[in-house]
Amino acid sequence: MKVESIPPRRQLPPLLKLALEMGPLVVFFLGNAYAERFGVPAENKLFVATGVFIVATVIALSAHFALLRRLPIMPLVSGAVVLVFGGLTLALQDKTFIMMKPTIVNSLFGLVLLGGLLFNKSLLSVLLDSMFALTEEGWRKLTFRWGLFFLALAALNEVVWRTQTEDFWVNFKVFGIMPLTIVFALAQTPLLLRHERKDEAAARVN
Repeated sequence: MKVESIPPRRQLPPLLKLALEMGPLVVFFLGNAYAERFGVPAENKLFVATGVFIVATVIALSAHFALLRRLPIMPLVSGAVVLVFGGLTLALQDKTFIMMKPTIVNSLFGLVLLGGLLFNKSLLSVLLDSMFALTEEGWRKLTFRWGLFFLALAALNEVVWRTQTEDFWVNFKVFGIMPLTIVFALAQTPLLLRHERKDEAAARVN
């Protein structure tokens, strides 16, 4: 009996994927930076930025779904939190909700990853929609590292928004969290190479 192979899942081109994931953040930054030029009082510009952030997030998720007919877990969860906490920010006119959004998202990801390890489940490949082929040990180590990293980002966001100005926090959210994440991801390259599944690597070469 011939077993049909499962076709690989469609993936977005890297630049388009980056644009859809980073686009809403860039719009958020621009909304906060230029709202005053359109007559918005300084104390209200974060509300304007939050509104355009919500709209940009909905557009990005819709475009992602239209192209792939599915939504990866991380953008979906992050987008849902943006809609909920952004909506509360606007409805209650309380900036605390949108400033806590990175804390909630990163804490959720970190606790899910570390909690999964307690049940011998390495959930990172599902959470990140990963294309890597690693050994079980590799997935456990990588999941543990990312779990701690997400919790560290959550703690860092709490320190920043509670101790710094709104503008500083916005800049940190856009130009701080992403570079830190990229540097951390690149730092995991030795682990990825060390624990790559040899059969999958050989198949790609052939």
